[in-house]
Amino acid sequence: MAQGTTVSLIDHVAMATRDASATAGWFERTLGLRRGHDEVVEDAGVRLVWLYPGEHSPGGQAAAMQIVEPLRPGPVRDHLDSRGEGLHHVCFVVPDLAGALGELAESTERAFTGGFGYPCAFLDRQPEGCAIELVERAA
Repeated sequence: MAQGTTVSLIDHVAMATRDASATAGWFERTLGLRRGHDEVVEDAGVRLVWLYPGEHSPGGQAAAMQIVEPLRPGPVRDHLDSRGEGLHHVCFVVPDLAGALGELAESTERAFTGGFGYPCAFLDRQPEGCAIELVERAA
């Protein structure tokens, strides 16, 4: 990002899977994460299951684990078909999504409404094969 634009937190780390319930269940049983939110985001055609460590909650200071299951053809299903299940993206919090996107030297995908109704955008560049998402929310 251009000088002056910084991220304030890692919001979440996301895994793509064909069965969000089974994947989330493994993290709950094995690592003690707790399910905090389960939603369908129609705009993206995905189901999102949010898992949190300890007593942390949505919007807190600890990064969440997001399990992403595609509900129709689209980018997440394409990712699963070409790369299989596993790490999909890391999401960083920015205070002003439009401002951050305007300062980037590289192009981005279109902004969309993501989990919890927050404005989000994915960057076109995927360093080391990991997608990067930005979300606008208060830190």
